[in-house]
Amino acid sequence: MSTRRTGTFKRVTSLSNPLVKDLRGLHQKKFRDASGTFLAEGLKLVAEAREAGWQPKTFAYAGKIADHALVQKLAAATKAGGGLVLEVSEEVLSKIARRDNPQMAVGVFEQAWTPLSNVGADPASLWVGLDRIRDPGNLGTILRTVDAVGAAGVVLVGQCCDPWSIEAVRATMGSVFHTKLARADEEAFLGWRASWPGRLIGTHLKGAVDFRTIDYSGPVMILMGNEQAGLPDRLAEACDALARIPQVGRADSLNLAMATVLMLYEARRDALAL
Repeated sequence: MSTRRTGTFKRVTSLSNPLVKDLRGLHQKKFRDASGTFLAEGLKLVAEAREAGWQPKTFAYAGKIADHALVQKLAAATKAGGGLVLEVSEEVLSKIARRDNPQMAVGVFEQAWTPLSNVGADPASLWVGLDRIRDPGNLGTILRTVDAVGAAGVVLVGQCCDPWSIEAVRATMGSVFHTKLARADEEAFLGWRASWPGRLIGTHLKGAVDFRTIDYSGPVMILMGNEQAGLPDRLAEACDALARIPQVGRADSLNLAMATVLMLYEARRDALAL
C-alpha cells in the first residue's frame, strides 16, 4: 500500500531561522548546484510554474496575503505534494528576496535539465544553441522568445550564466517553465553534433549568407556566440551555414538577445505566417 506524502506548514518571523538562511542561499550558484533547486519570485510566477506542472518544494508567502485565493490554492498544492509551506513576515520575505520591496511570495523548484541526447531530430524542431552566454538578462530574453515562437528549447554550451539564477528566471517572465534546457561543454556538443541529423546555423560577423535567405527547414539549431567574442572557430566550422545580419549604421554588432530574436522569427516565419 502506498502512503501519500503530506507537506508541512510553518510560520516564520525570525530572521535567524535556518529556513531563511537556506532560502537566501539560493541566490548563490554553489547552493543552487548543491541542492539542485532554484528560487522563483512572485505569486504570478509561482502560479505559472504550478500550472505548467512544476511542483513547489517550498512555497513562502507574506502573512498579509494569507487569505488570497491563489495563495491558499498554491499552499494546498505544495502541501499535497509533500512540500514546505511558510507563512512569513514581510521583514523575513525581504531578507529571503534580498530586496527592500519584494514580491509577496516565492517558490522553490527543482531544476530541470534535458539530456543532450534528447535534443530532438523531429523535422519540425527548432533549437537555439548559446555559446558561453554571460548576461542573465540576455538569456531570459532569449528563453522568452524561444517560448513565444514555439521553438523547442535552448542548449547552453560551455561556461554560461546560470539559467536558474533569480535574475535569469525573473527575466524569462515564466518562460523558463515552458522551455527545455540542455547543457554541454564544447567537446560534448561537437561530439553530439557529429551524429545529429539536423542543420546547424551559426551567426558570425564574417558570415557569408544573409540570414533572410537561409533554409530553416528542420530539424535546425541556431547557434549564437558569446556576447564579446562571438563563435569560436571550432564551433563556426561545425555549422552548415554562417549567417550575417546586415547593418547599415555604425554599430559594430547587435546585442546578442536582439540578434537571436531576429534569427528565431525568421526561422519561424512560415509557422507564424509573417
